[in-house]
Amino acid sequence: MTRWNKSRPAMLGTGIVVGLILGLNIQGIWPSVPLHASATHGLDKFAIATGLVDNEVEALYFLDFLTGDLRAAVINPKTGKFNAFFTRNIAADFGGAGRGTGYLLVTGQADMPRGRSDYQFAQSIVYVAEATTGQVATYTIPWNSAFQAAGKTQYGEFQPLDVAQFRTAFVRDAPRPREESGKQE
Repeated sequence: MTRWNKSRPAMLGTGIVVGLILGLNIQGIWPSVPLHASATHGLDKFAIATGLVDNEVEALYFLDFLTGDLRAAVINPKTGKFNAFFTRNIAADFGGAGRGTGYLLVTGQADMPRGRSDYQFAQSIVYVAEATTGQVATYTIPWNSAFQAAGKTQYGEFQPLDVAQFRTAFVRDAPRPREESGKQE
């Protein structure tokens, strides 16, 4: 037998499997899993992140380290304009953290229950870590999907969920040795 005849059944089987997978995907029968990604970036004085508000739209979160202001804005996909705005000054949540405070900001995903109010919580949670106290606070925004669908502007305040202490040891900067005329003491 030639080499072609030996590999022919294997090639035929592979072709059938690949064709079946492609056919099921094209017809929408194969289960599809939506992918969701969030982004986070920061500089010396501020950080930004994105996170889902509901299945169709995400928020842009902004934290100003100098003022402690946490802000969110949501674009309406129909108009392409920001039409939902949320704010909170988080400095008090960390015991009045000052201007020299360093923060870290990331988002996560959660499906919080709606409750009895006119709004539901966003599907993303904002985690803010404060460097000097070692605490992490979590926030979400109250989201009214009916306002979004109607194109109405929303204003609100971040809802704090929890604050937890993650660093338990006191950390301070080690003093530098003094230098005088090229000699260390």
